[in-house]
Amino acid sequence: MARLEPPGFQRFQQVMPGSLKVTFAGSEASIAASYAYLGGEATFVTALPHHEIAEACLADLRSLGVDTRHIVRTHEGRLGLYYFERGVNQRPANVIYDRDGSSVSLTPADAYNWDQIFDEAEWFVISGITPAISRNAATVSRIAVEEAARRNVRICCDMNYRSKLWKWDPSFSSRELAGNTMRQLLPFVDLFMTGQEDLVDTFGYDSQTDPMLLIQPLIAEFPKIGSVAMSRRVSTSASFQKYGGLLYDVESDQVHSAPSEDSLYEINPIIDRLGAGDAFTAGLLFAMTTTELADPEIAIQFATAAGCLAHSNEGDYHYSSRAEIERLMTGNASGRVRR
Repeated sequence: MARLEPPGFQRFQQVMPGSLKVTFAGSEASIAASYAYLGGEATFVTALPHHEIAEACLADLRSLGVDTRHIVRTHEGRLGLYYFERGVNQRPANVIYDRDGSSVSLTPADAYNWDQIFDEAEWFVISGITPAISRNAATVSRIAVEEAARRNVRICCDMNYRSKLWKWDPSFSSRELAGNTMRQLLPFVDLFMTGQEDLVDTFGYDSQTDPMLLIQPLIAEFPKIGSVAMSRRVSTSASFQKYGGLLYDVESDQVHSAPSEDSLYEINPIIDRLGAGDAFTAGLLFAMTTTELADPEIAIQFATAAGCLAHSNEGDYHYSSRAEIERLMTGNASGRVRR
């Protein structure tokens, strides 16, 4: 989809009528772009309309190394949009979604060639945003994870609860609809990416300060999950936050934290928070599929450093290299000029 925003930290009313900056975005697209930028092989699957803006979107993804062969082109629907007003200091950021009637929300499951999509695939990644946008998208999401699991493709799900999007069944609240829908997907999931608030909001688990007290009922309810990863935030304001990550390995019953339990990355100022979670997910998947980074202790360090650095560039896509991430994860956090 496309992301539209005022330049800098201006409000919508300051620039409209006028110009908005346009970039491309979307959780799964952002994960694919970040993974490919790190040097991995990533394929993006969605549906896009037939017009020049969609062509620009495809060209943008290809420029980052993303395989776009399995994107369905359709005359049904439109390109989804969201409008973003950047937060600063004590003023929070604001997102306005405009995704009703988008091509991906309308395209049925049988429009996708699952045999070709999952041929030689190692992982299938889906976010909780996709099933939130329409009843059809929720159905396609469930079929997609079933098709992946049937072919022994491992599944990564990033919860990404968005209360503004879960509206397609008004007989349920946003939280109830999200919980009901995601409970149909999680029995197939191997790696679950989430936040503490997501577990409380979506599944109704008791609010806890200890993340393990939330992870334990999750694992009990969905025993196929082999790993759970969380980003950790301590927010002073929209401009200043502390950031870390946690990875729980079910088989070993071990919790791995980065940078450490009592020393999070300090990010001040935040240039752009959107897409940081996608960079975290992409970083973890890249580490888990790279032999020398695959140890859980190293993998969460890599993922957390990737998520941290994603706050330093504008836009949803992450443009830090593997070498830059490894420098940060090994302690080079000064940000000094490299000459």
